[in-house]
Amino acid sequence: MSLSRRDLFACSAAAVLAGRALPAAAATTIGTLPRRGFKKAVKWYMVGAGHTVLEKFALLKKLGFDGVELDSPSDLKRDEVLAAKQQTGLEIPGVVDSVHWEKPFSDPGEPVRAAGRKALEQALRDCKAYGGTSVLLVPAVIKKDVPYADAWERSQKEIRALLPLAAELQVMILIENVWNGFLLGPFEMVRYVDELQSPWVGCHFDAGNLVRFCWPEHWVPILGKRIKKIDVKDFVRDRKGFEGFDVKLNDGEADWPSITKALKAVGYDGWFCAEMATGDEQYLADLARRMDSFLEP
Repeated sequence: MSLSRRDLFACSAAAVLAGRALPAAAATTIGTLPRRGFKKAVKWYMVGAGHTVLEKFALLKKLGFDGVELDSPSDLKRDEVLAAKQQTGLEIPGVVDSVHWEKPFSDPGEPVRAAGRKALEQALRDCKAYGGTSVLLVPAVIKKDVPYADAWERSQKEIRALLPLAAELQVMILIENVWNGFLLGPFEMVRYVDELQSPWVGCHFDAGNLVRFCWPEHWVPILGKRIKKIDVKDFVRDRKGFEGFDVKLNDGEADWPSITKALKAVGYDGWFCAEMATGDEQYLADLARRMDSFLEP
Protein backbone atom coordinates (compact mmCIF):
# COMPACT_ATOMS: atom_id res chain seq x y z
CA MET A 1 0.00 0.00 0.00
CA SER A 2 1.82 3.08 -1.21
CA LEU A 3 -0.83 5.51 0.05
CA SER A 4 -0.68 5.97 3.80
CA ARG A 5 -3.63 7.05 5.92
CA ARG A 6 -2.05 10.46 6.45
CA ASP A 7 -1.70 10.90 2.66
CA LEU A 8 -5.44 10.33 2.39
CA PHE A 9 -6.24 12.68 5.24
CA ALA A 10 -4.01 15.39 3.83
CA CYS A 11 -5.87 15.14 0.52
CA SER A 12 -9.06 15.91 2.44
CA ALA A 13 -7.63 19.12 3.90
CA ALA A 14 -8.88 21.45 1.18
CA ALA A 15 -12.43 20.28 1.66
CA VAL A 16 -12.31 20.76 5.41
CA LEU A 17 -10.68 24.16 5.21
CA ALA A 18 -13.28 25.23 2.68
CA GLY A 19 -15.91 24.58 5.33
CA ARG A 20 -17.33 21.25 4.12
CA ALA A 21 -17.54 19.02 7.16
CA LEU A 22 -16.16 15.55 6.51
CA PRO A 23 -18.72 12.78 6.80
CA ALA A 24 -16.50 12.69 8.37
CA ALA A 25 1.70 3.91 33.29
CA ALA A 26 2.12 3.62 36.73
CA ALA A 27 4.91 5.54 38.46
CA THR A 28 7.89 6.14 36.22
CA THR A 29 10.27 3.20 36.00
CA ILE A 30 12.76 2.06 33.42
CA GLY A 31 10.90 1.08 30.29
CA THR A 32 7.52 2.57 31.22
CA LEU A 33 5.93 5.86 30.31
CA PRO A 34 5.13 8.46 32.98
CA ARG A 35 1.75 8.32 34.68
CA ARG A 36 -0.19 11.24 33.19
CA GLY A 37 -3.91 10.59 33.21
CA PHE A 38 -5.83 10.76 29.94
CA LYS A 39 -4.52 13.52 27.68
CA LYS A 40 -5.48 14.35 24.13
CA ALA A 41 -3.27 15.28 21.20
CA VAL A 42 -3.33 15.50 17.41
CA LYS A 43 -0.84 14.66 14.71
CA TRP A 44 1.10 17.68 13.45
CA TYR A 45 -0.21 17.45 9.88
CA MET A 46 -3.80 17.90 11.12
CA VAL A 47 -3.33 21.54 12.11
CA GLY A 48 -4.44 23.44 9.03
CA ALA A 49 -4.77 26.81 10.78
CA GLY A 50 -1.82 29.03 11.69
CA HIS A 51 1.33 29.77 9.74
CA THR A 52 4.16 29.32 12.24
CA VAL A 53 4.93 26.55 14.69
CA LEU A 54 4.12 28.91 17.55
CA GLU A 55 0.74 29.85 16.06
CA LYS A 56 -0.20 26.20 15.59
CA PHE A 57 0.93 25.23 19.10
CA ALA A 58 -0.95 28.19 20.60
CA LEU A 59 -4.13 27.24 18.75
CA LEU A 60 -4.03 23.65 19.99
CA LYS A 61 -3.48 24.84 23.55
CA LYS A 62 -6.38 27.28 23.24
CA LEU A 63 -8.67 24.50 22.04
CA GLY A 64 -7.86 22.30 25.02
CA PHE A 65 -5.42 19.86 23.50
CA ASP A 66 -2.56 18.77 25.74
CA GLY A 67 -0.05 17.85 23.06
CA VAL A 68 0.92 17.28 19.45
CA GLU A 69 2.83 14.41 17.84
CA LEU A 70 5.44 15.47 15.30
CA ASP A 71 7.05 13.62 12.40
CA SER A 72 10.74 12.78 12.33
CA PRO A 73 12.84 13.16 10.30
CA SER A 74 11.19 16.38 9.14
CA ASP A 75 12.00 19.89 8.02
CA LEU A 76 10.86 21.40 11.32
CA LYS A 77 13.53 23.43 13.10
CA ARG A 78 14.19 21.98 16.54
CA ASP A 79 14.86 25.36 18.16
CA GLU A 80 11.59 26.75 16.83
CA VAL A 81 9.67 23.73 18.08
CA LEU A 82 11.22 23.92 21.55
CA ALA A 83 10.55 27.65 21.78
CA ALA A 84 6.89 27.13 20.86
CA LYS A 85 6.61 24.32 23.38
CA GLN A 86 8.06 26.49 26.14
CA GLN A 87 5.87 29.50 25.32
CA THR A 88 2.60 27.57 25.08
CA GLY A 89 3.07 24.68 27.49
CA LEU A 90 1.90 22.26 24.79
CA GLU A 91 3.52 18.85 25.22
CA ILE A 92 5.12 16.64 22.58
CA PRO A 93 4.38 13.12 23.81
CA GLY A 94 6.14 11.42 20.92
CA VAL A 95 7.04 11.43 17.25
CA VAL A 96 6.11 9.34 14.24
CA ASP A 97 8.83 7.75 12.11
CA SER A 98 8.24 9.57 8.83
CA VAL A 99 9.89 7.07 6.45
CA HIS A 100 8.76 3.67 7.76
CA TRP A 101 6.43 3.10 4.79
CA GLU A 102 9.04 4.06 2.19
CA LYS A 103 12.05 2.52 3.96
CA PRO A 104 10.59 -0.43 5.89
CA PHE A 105 12.74 -2.77 7.92
CA SER A 106 11.23 -5.64 5.96
CA ASP A 107 12.71 -4.57 2.64
CA PRO A 108 15.01 -7.15 1.01
CA GLY A 109 17.53 -4.43 0.13
CA GLU A 110 20.15 -3.57 2.75
CA PRO A 111 20.45 0.07 1.53
CA VAL A 112 16.72 0.55 2.12
CA ARG A 113 16.90 -0.93 5.60
CA ALA A 114 20.00 1.14 6.38
CA ALA A 115 18.08 4.28 5.44
CA GLY A 116 15.27 3.13 7.70
CA ARG A 117 17.69 2.62 10.60
CA LYS A 118 19.13 6.09 10.11
CA ALA A 119 15.65 7.61 10.12
CA LEU A 120 14.58 5.78 13.28
CA GLU A 121 17.78 6.82 15.01
CA GLN A 122 17.03 10.44 14.12
CA ALA A 123 13.44 10.05 15.33
CA LEU A 124 14.64 8.68 18.67
CA ARG A 125 17.04 11.59 19.13
CA ASP A 126 14.44 14.17 18.09
CA CYS A 127 11.90 12.66 20.46
CA LYS A 128 14.35 12.92 23.34
CA ALA A 129 15.14 16.54 22.48
CA TYR A 130 11.42 17.40 22.38
CA GLY A 131 10.81 15.81 25.77
CA GLY A 132 8.77 12.95 24.31
CA THR A 133 8.73 9.32 25.36
CA SER A 134 8.08 7.25 22.23
CA VAL A 135 8.53 6.83 18.49
CA LEU A 136 5.69 5.25 16.49
CA LEU A 137 7.01 2.64 14.08
CA VAL A 138 5.47 0.55 11.31
CA PRO A 139 8.09 -2.22 11.33
CA ALA A 140 7.29 -4.05 8.11
CA VAL A 141 5.27 -3.95 4.90
CA ILE A 142 4.28 -7.27 3.35
CA LYS A 143 4.50 -7.43 -0.47
CA LYS A 144 4.68 -10.12 -3.16
CA ASP A 145 8.49 -10.14 -2.88
CA VAL A 146 8.52 -9.73 0.92
CA PRO A 147 7.45 -13.01 2.56
CA TYR A 148 5.91 -12.80 6.00
CA ALA A 149 8.62 -14.82 7.72
CA ASP A 150 11.38 -12.71 6.16
CA ALA A 151 9.63 -9.51 7.21
CA TRP A 152 9.42 -10.78 10.78
CA GLU A 153 13.10 -11.72 10.96
CA ARG A 154 14.46 -8.63 9.18
CA SER A 155 12.37 -6.13 11.09
CA GLN A 156 13.16 -7.59 14.49
CA LYS A 157 16.87 -7.59 13.64
CA GLU A 158 16.78 -3.90 12.72
CA ILE A 159 14.83 -2.95 15.84
CA ARG A 160 17.24 -4.88 18.06
CA ALA A 161 20.12 -2.91 16.57
CA LEU A 162 18.59 0.33 17.89
CA LEU A 163 17.46 -0.89 21.30
CA PRO A 164 20.70 0.22 23.02
CA LEU A 165 20.07 3.76 21.76
CA ALA A 166 16.44 3.63 22.86
CA ALA A 167 17.56 2.55 26.32
CA GLU A 168 20.23 5.27 26.46
CA LEU A 169 17.72 7.96 25.51
CA GLN A 170 14.87 6.36 27.48
CA VAL A 171 12.58 6.61 24.47
CA MET A 172 10.34 3.68 23.58
CA ILE A 173 9.89 2.17 20.12
CA LEU A 174 6.16 1.53 19.76
CA ILE A 175 4.83 -0.85 17.11
CA GLU A 176 1.60 0.29 15.44
CA ASN A 177 -1.08 -2.00 14.03
CA VAL A 178 -1.78 -0.78 10.48
CA TRP A 179 -2.95 -2.04 7.09
CA ASN A 180 0.47 -3.43 6.17
CA GLY A 181 -0.42 -7.12 5.97
CA PHE A 182 1.64 -7.79 9.11
CA LEU A 183 0.81 -8.61 12.74
CA LEU A 184 -2.77 -9.38 11.79
CA GLY A 185 -4.00 -10.49 15.20
CA PRO A 186 -3.43 -9.52 18.84
CA PHE A 187 -1.58 -12.71 19.73
CA GLU A 188 0.85 -12.12 16.87
CA MET A 189 1.47 -8.60 18.14
CA VAL A 190 2.11 -9.94 21.63
CA ARG A 191 4.58 -12.51 20.32
CA TYR A 192 6.38 -9.99 18.12
CA VAL A 193 6.83 -7.46 20.93
CA ASP A 194 7.73 -10.05 23.57
CA GLU A 195 10.35 -11.73 21.37
CA LEU A 196 12.28 -8.46 21.30
CA GLN A 197 12.76 -8.89 25.06
CA SER A 198 13.11 -5.22 25.81
CA PRO A 199 11.27 -2.85 28.14
CA TRP A 200 11.82 -0.21 25.45
CA VAL A 201 9.42 -1.84 22.97
CA GLY A 202 5.64 -1.66 23.21
CA CYS A 203 2.46 -1.07 21.22
CA HIS A 204 1.04 2.12 19.76
CA PHE A 205 -2.56 0.90 19.58
CA ASP A 206 -4.65 2.23 16.68
CA ALA A 207 -8.21 1.14 17.36
CA GLY A 208 -9.63 2.77 14.23
CA ASN A 209 -7.42 0.65 12.00
CA LEU A 210 -9.06 -2.49 13.39
CA VAL A 211 -12.72 -1.62 12.89
CA ARG A 212 -12.72 -2.89 9.29
CA PHE A 213 -11.72 -6.36 10.47
CA CYS A 214 -12.85 -6.79 14.06
CA TRP A 215 -13.81 -5.06 17.32
CA PRO A 216 -10.84 -3.12 18.75
CA GLU A 217 -11.89 -3.52 22.37
CA HIS A 218 -11.30 -7.27 22.00
CA TRP A 219 -7.59 -6.64 21.40
CA VAL A 220 -7.07 -4.52 24.50
CA PRO A 221 -7.05 -7.18 27.26
CA ILE A 222 -4.72 -9.34 25.13
CA LEU A 223 -2.19 -6.58 24.51
CA GLY A 224 -2.60 -5.33 28.06
CA LYS A 225 0.30 -3.38 29.53
CA ARG A 226 2.13 -3.47 26.21
CA ILE A 227 -0.15 -0.60 25.09
CA LYS A 228 1.72 2.66 25.70
CA LYS A 229 0.00 5.15 23.36
CA ILE A 230 -3.35 5.33 21.53
CA ASP A 231 -4.24 6.68 18.09
CA VAL A 232 -7.81 7.93 17.66
CA LYS A 233 -9.99 7.85 14.55
CA ASP A 234 -13.26 6.34 13.38
CA PHE A 235 -14.33 4.05 10.54
CA VAL A 236 -17.42 2.97 8.60
CA ARG A 237 -17.34 -0.70 7.57
CA ASP A 238 -19.54 -0.64 4.47
CA ARG A 239 -17.30 1.79 2.58
CA LYS A 240 -14.43 0.87 0.28
CA GLY A 241 -10.91 0.88 1.71
CA PHE A 242 -9.65 4.21 3.02
CA GLU A 243 -13.04 5.81 2.37
CA GLY A 244 -14.15 4.21 5.61
CA PHE A 245 -12.03 6.71 7.54
CA ASP A 246 -13.85 9.66 5.97
CA VAL A 247 -16.17 10.18 8.92
CA LYS A 248 -16.25 12.40 11.98
CA LEU A 249 -15.12 10.90 15.27
CA ASN A 250 -18.00 9.14 17.08
CA ASP A 251 -20.09 9.04 13.88
CA GLY A 252 -18.55 5.77 12.68
CA GLU A 253 -18.42 2.26 14.11
CA ALA A 254 -15.48 2.56 16.51
CA ASP A 255 -17.09 2.16 19.94
CA TRP A 256 -14.82 4.57 21.78
CA PRO A 257 -16.63 4.36 25.14
CA SER A 258 -16.13 0.58 25.11
CA ILE A 259 -12.54 0.89 23.89
CA THR A 260 -11.74 3.41 26.61
CA LYS A 261 -13.42 1.22 29.24
CA ALA A 262 -11.27 -1.72 28.14
CA LEU A 263 -8.14 0.44 28.28
CA LYS A 264 -8.97 1.56 31.81
CA ALA A 265 -9.42 -2.09 32.81
CA VAL A 266 -5.82 -2.89 31.82
CA GLY A 267 -4.52 0.20 33.64
CA TYR A 268 -3.97 2.50 30.66
CA ASP A 269 -4.12 6.18 31.59
CA GLY A 270 -1.99 7.97 29.01
CA TRP A 271 -2.22 9.76 25.67
CA PHE A 272 -4.95 9.63 23.01
CA CYS A 273 -3.73 11.15 19.74
CA ALA A 274 -6.14 11.88 16.88
CA GLU A 275 -5.04 10.81 13.42
CA MET A 276 -7.69 12.27 11.19
CA ALA A 277 -8.18 14.87 8.47
CA THR A 278 -6.41 18.20 8.34
CA GLY A 279 -8.71 21.02 9.39
CA ASP A 280 -9.20 24.60 10.53
CA GLU A 281 -9.88 25.95 14.01
CA GLN A 282 -13.58 25.10 13.95
CA TYR A 283 -12.86 21.53 12.87
CA LEU A 284 -10.22 21.04 15.57
CA ALA A 285 -12.47 22.54 18.26
CA ASP A 286 -15.22 20.11 17.32
CA LEU A 287 -12.72 17.23 17.38
CA ALA A 288 -11.58 18.21 20.88
CA ARG A 289 -15.19 18.06 22.11
CA ARG A 290 -15.73 14.71 20.47
CA MET A 291 -12.62 13.28 22.15
CA ASP A 292 -13.71 14.68 25.51
CA SER A 293 -17.00 12.79 25.20
CA PHE A 294 -15.25 9.50 25.97
CA LEU A 295 -12.12 10.72 27.78
CA GLU A 296 -13.70 12.78 30.53
CA PRO A 297 -15.10 10.95 33.58
